[in-house]
Formats: sequence, structure tokens, C-alpha cells
Amino acid sequence: MIKKYTCQNGVRVVLENIPHVRSVALGVWIGTGSRNENLKNNGISHFLEHMFFKGTKTRSAREIAESFDSIGGQVNAFTSKEYTCYYAKVLDTHADFALEVLADMFFNSTFVEEELNKEKNVVYEEIKMYEDTPDDIVHDLLSKAIYENHPLGYPILGSEETLDTFNGDTLREYVHDMYTPEKVVISIAGNISDTFISEVEKYFGSYEGGKHEGAEQKPLFHANRNVRKKDTEQAHLCIGFEGLQVGHPDMYNLIVLNNILGGSMSSRLFQDVREQKGLAYSVFSYHSAYEDSGIVTLYGGTGANQLNLLFDTMQETLNKLKHDGITEKELTNSKEQLKGSLMLSLESTNSRMSRNGKNELLLKRHRSLDEILDQIDSVSKQAVDDIANSIFSDNYSISLISPDGELPKNI
Repeated sequence: MIKKYTCQNGVRVVLENIPHVRSVALGVWIGTGSRNENLKNNGISHFLEHMFFKGTKTRSAREIAESFDSIGGQVNAFTSKEYTCYYAKVLDTHADFALEVLADMFFNSTFVEEELNKEKNVVYEEIKMYEDTPDDIVHDLLSKAIYENHPLGYPILGSEETLDTFNGDTLREYVHDMYTPEKVVISIAGNISDTFISEVEKYFGSYEGGKHEGAEQKPLFHANRNVRKKDTEQAHLCIGFEGLQVGHPDMYNLIVLNNILGGSMSSRLFQDVREQKGLAYSVFSYHSAYEDSGIVTLYGGTGANQLNLLFDTMQETLNKLKHDGITEKELTNSKEQLKGSLMLSLESTNSRMSRNGKNELLLKRHRSLDEILDQIDSVSKQAVDDIANSIFSDNYSISLISPDGELPKNI
């Protein structure tokens, strides 16, 4: 059972006691990411994620790493478009210690110039590594095509130009303005009692933040073409359609639809593109849901001389899906796959911590397992067919990375 508590300063705590395990996963979730940035500070959320590991008033970067290594624990972090998370997984006997270290990183990071300069170079290399991965970049190009100058179209890593401008004062100001208590959720899952909430409140329950005014601008969906020439062996193609926002009532209909379209080895895209025509090694679809918008993305990578055929095949798959609808067998299989995936994920304390943290941060509610299973079971063939016809219209964006940088005429 999930226990919820709100500290006097607005920090929310969600705790799920799982008595049959011997581990505890702790996550500090902050409702800010690249969406909350601007052209001048793009990449600062991700850079902050790095800098929280580079030393506090009482611990060096090495001592932070050794803190978790010495107890056989794990610590890491990630940044997305709309949130940032710092998390640890440890034995239940070390939960208090892990919380103290995470709090130390959150409140007492020093952002000294020497560490800043070293870590800037690390992120420069991360950007270069990303640039060498065209099957990743093409998804960022799609976001840029769809959202244009809206912050949801910004790359999470930022650029070398923006990174150059960051200093200790820049980071401290961003933390003060954006890491405000009402944007913070502490999620804990594992062999831990409800009394642990008082420990969380001791560290996080009284601090004050800035006065950032929320209400980000709602993005518009644009049908654009974004093409980049790159010396690659393959052409990498993304097709993006307008999807659904977080918490939309049709979300489970779309999840089932996406699973049938390109979410598994038995999906239509995988079977049509890879198994029947041998056009691609990697082909799939996925849905990205944001606070007030969403994208359904189809991806495929193939030889440049087969790009036309790949695009035509993907379009044929969509057209058949819209015209004929899904089959009862596909509906049943998709539901069972989703339920199986959900049940298996619940065996991990990390997954439960993550699920609870995101639900509290983005939805402010938590459905029981039975409620979720009921929602999946209630998805009908008609509902999936309707949303397929609604989403897969002629209003779509395309991103492409290819050796010649030219968009084929049929796209």
C-alpha cells in the first residue's frame, strides 16, 4: 500500500512498503527539465544532474561515489523533458544513510569552478557521443520539427555554446528558482516502515525555494520536415503524429494501439518491415506523453537506397490499420503483454519507486494494480480503431538523417 504525506513546505513523500524484499529504492524527483529552460540556458537541468555528484561541503566527488560503493549500493540520476531524478538503491539496513547522502547532494553541492570545468568537458564528450549515434539524434530532430521553438523541442543535453556560459552562480540561481518544494517528490519503495517519512521530513520538510511562476506555454503540433546530412551507413527515419497528454482518458486505448503497431516482435511494423520485406533491423513505434501534449513516433533505419520502400511500407501498415482495424487476437495479445509487463516490473523496487514518483509528480494520484488491470481489460476493439483513425492523419512531421541529406519525393 502506498502512503502519501505532504511536508509543511509542500514537498510530497510517497512510500510503498514491500516487506518481502531486502532492498530500498529512494528517488528525489524534481518537476523541472529541458522544457523549463530557454535558448540561453538550454542544457542546465542535465548539467546540474552531473554537478550534484561533484562534491558537497563535506564530501568530495570521490567520497560521494565511495559512499554507495562501500555499502554495496547504487546511485545515479537522469534528466528528461519535464523532470529530473536522483536515485539510489541500497540494502534496507542502509536506507537512512542513503537518504542523508542524497540530501547532502541536493542541498550542499558546492559547484566549485575546478569541478565545473572538468564536468563541462565530460558533457562535451557526451554530446559528441550522442552526435555519433544517428538513431538517437533523429528523435531529437523530430521533436524540433514538431515543436519548433517551443522548449519541448530543445535537446536535453543542450549545446557546447550554452554549456560554456554556466558557472556556480548560474547553477545556484536555477536551483533556487526551479527546485522549489512544491515541485519536489521523494519516492521510497522497499522494505521500509512508514516511520521513515519522518526521516525524509527532517531533511526536506523545511527548506524554502524561490518564487518561480509555473504555467508553461502549451506547445502546438507542427507538420514539418527536418533533414540532416550525415556520413552514415543507414538512413534513419522518424514519422511523428500528435499524441495524447499525460492522464488523457484515452491513454490506455493508445497504449494498446501502440503495442499492436510497433511495440513488440509480433507488432505490425516489425512483421511488415523486418520479417516480410527485410528492410530494417530496427523498426518500432512509441508514445511520448507530456503535461499538455504528446507524440506518437514511428522509427525505422535502412539503407539509403531502400528509404522510399521503407516509408511506403510504413504508410501501407498505417493505412491498413486505419481501414481494416485491429483483430480480436491482436487486442487480446496486446492486453496480455501489457499486463505481463506491468506485473513483472512490480518485482523491482526501482520500478515501483519510479512509478510512484512519476505518478505523484505528473498525475498527483496512484491507481491500484486492480484498477490498472481493469482499465487495460476494458479497452475495446472499437476504441482502439477510433483512436488509430484519429491520430494517424495526414498531419505528421518527419525527421531524417541520411548520407545525402535529401528527402525522397514520396515522403
